[in-house]
Amino acid sequence: MVVLAALPSTSVLTVIARSLSAGFWHGGVTALGIVMGDIVFILFAVYGLAVLATTLVSVFVVIKCVGSAYLIALGVTLWRANATAIKINGVEKPSWISSFLTGLLITLGDQKAVLFYIGFLPAFVDLANLTVTDTSLIIVITIGAVGGVKLAYAYMAGQAQRLLQNPKVHTLINRAAGTAMILTGLYLAGTVVSTAFFRS
Repeated sequence: MVVLAALPSTSVLTVIARSLSAGFWHGGVTALGIVMGDIVFILFAVYGLAVLATTLVSVFVVIKCVGSAYLIALGVTLWRANATAIKINGVEKPSWISSFLTGLLITLGDQKAVLFYIGFLPAFVDLANLTVTDTSLIIVITIGAVGGVKLAYAYMAGQAQRLLQNPKVHTLINRAAGTAMILTGLYLAGTVVSTAFFRS
């Protein structure tokens, strides 16, 4: 999750732009909105998939396979992405509410985010036996991983703008994220194969 959150994206650029134009705290509030959007998707993925896991086992296996394929394809795409400089455009000084809603709506408007969690969570969590404590722990990890990385970007915006605009750094981040996505997808595919093997 840390690697995915660190990947240069619309949300990262928004946090950076808010920090550059209005200061670190506005970047932090934007990051909070992004984290809240991720939590909404996690709850949807966890509880929506938990129902499938307990009632439609075969459908759940298909979802795992689709999730695995999606993560591997995302990883390959990141590996093949061309190195380009990240251009940061400043914005007018926003209100606190505007900063929060920007982060929240950017995340909720990203359909890839829910697909990521649907593919990612089953690799590490037994959704059929998930407790409220387990869900709370996932949310805490998300706040730390996603929120921490976005806050780091907000801080670095004023400190390292030239570094973020370096195409070589962009390529390095893409390949690290791509490797993580491919490995997660392969692990998820492995769990499907091993489960099928032990059942037979």
